[in-house]
Amino acid sequence: MQILTTAILATSIATSTLAIGNAKVINNCADNIYLWSVSSTQGAMQTISKGASYSEPFHTDNKTGGIALRITRFTDGLFNGRPQTTLSYSLDGNNIWYDLSDAFGDAFSGSKLEVVASDAACPKITWAQGVSPGGSQTKVCQANSDVALTTCA
Repeated sequence: MQILTTAILATSIATSTLAIGNAKVINNCADNIYLWSVSSTQGAMQTISKGASYSEPFHTDNKTGGIALRITRFTDGLFNGRPQTTLSYSLDGNNIWYDLSDAFGDAFSGSKLEVVASDAACPKITWAQGVSPGGSQTKVCQANSDVALTTCA
């Protein structure tokens, strides 16, 4: 009986540590937005229409460690220097580190951006006017939580 109890406990612990959340991007803007999942490789462009969302399970990259979900308002925005907003994440054991940043301008200037985890105890990132309020935007949560960026919130 002791061996069976130990095996069940070990299986339970292994299963609980394997629970991984998702990175999500929700488009509440009036127009399509475009997303690329980028690490040491670049994923295909994803078109996210108004009211739709994109989701991927948290994962790591053996070369870069982290993943960047790069979002623009233009189909060619990743390749021609258009403003990009990036939801980055890095899976670190039982934690997920997440960050919001802009490059080449502010893709959502004038429109609220909000990053919220499914665990209400995890810190939010809010850009009330679609631009960084300054300072570090890096937060941490449990890896089994979903982390969702809502555009035009």
